[in-house]
Amino acid sequence: MAVAEPIAVVGAGSWGTTLAIHLAEQGHPVTLWVREPDLAEEMVRVRENRLFLSGFPLPEAVSPTNDISDVSSASTVLSVVPSFGVRAVLRILEPHLAPSTLLITASKGIEQESLQTVSEIMAEEVPPEKRRAVVALSGPSFAKDVARKLPTAVVAASPDAEAAQAVQALLNAPSFRVYTNPDLIGVELAGAYKNVVALACGVCDGLELGLSARSALITRGLAEMTRLGVAMGGEAQTFAGLAGLGDMVLTCTGDLSRNRSVGLKIGQGMSLESILKETEEVAEGVWTTPAIVALGQKYGVELPIAEQAKAILYRDKTPAVAVEKLMGREPRAETD
Repeated sequence: MAVAEPIAVVGAGSWGTTLAIHLAEQGHPVTLWVREPDLAEEMVRVRENRLFLSGFPLPEAVSPTNDISDVSSASTVLSVVPSFGVRAVLRILEPHLAPSTLLITASKGIEQESLQTVSEIMAEEVPPEKRRAVVALSGPSFAKDVARKLPTAVVAASPDAEAAQAVQALLNAPSFRVYTNPDLIGVELAGAYKNVVALACGVCDGLELGLSARSALITRGLAEMTRLGVAMGGEAQTFAGLAGLGDMVLTCTGDLSRNRSVGLKIGQGMSLESILKETEEVAEGVWTTPAIVALGQKYGVELPIAEQAKAILYRDKTPAVAVEKLMGREPRAETD
């Protein structure tokens, strides 16, 4: 077990709450920043996040708060904020960070406006003297599986090997195995892209197109992800690992996947607007899909699945027509 140190988790959705509980169980005092004041008060009172992680009590070492200044005592800050909200939260968080804070991002998305990964946003919004390093935590990990202590393996990515190893030491546990990886951009791009493919797989399942079609989407989605990731400077082998293939298989097939669930409902005929109105938690793929398509255009990489996913989400293309478009593309070699 790592030496106990004060840690702040920023964001109290299901994953943020799960990681806060996990860190407390490893012996660390954890400040858990909760965006919603009413939820923070309830979590203090009932010692549970009944909105996002019902049934899992908060250890005494977890201190929920709505006051962002409470993170000032933490030597490590783990952000679990949705990618579209990261920049705004960092701007209120940064004044309260201690010097040389180790920053960890567990968000899986790309900012639409800037096309930046979360680590790039952190590097832009947090001055060098306040950040020791930025590490991305990613991989196949449903919050409820981790909360139930079911075997899970993830990756901590940073070009700073010592920082990645520090995160590994913080989080590694008998049921939660953490690997390190120097490929920060590859791991982050994989975590974002798999949500886009999961939406597409959900649409496929909603249309009842069969397991063969779903398998083809996963495989060709992985090819798209790898092409774009390598063009952006990532390593091809990263996309065959936990953050790539591992997380894609989980998110594209698991019933707990929010992104697959959104796609499933679209395939069954619901509108995106209606789905979002009834959904408490964020499906990152909805916001990331346009950014992924824009990155493909920026780097000159063809991304047919992502492009059709965007057309379904934002251009009112019917799923059946999108399938026809994908299946009717010019024949080519698989390795092109």
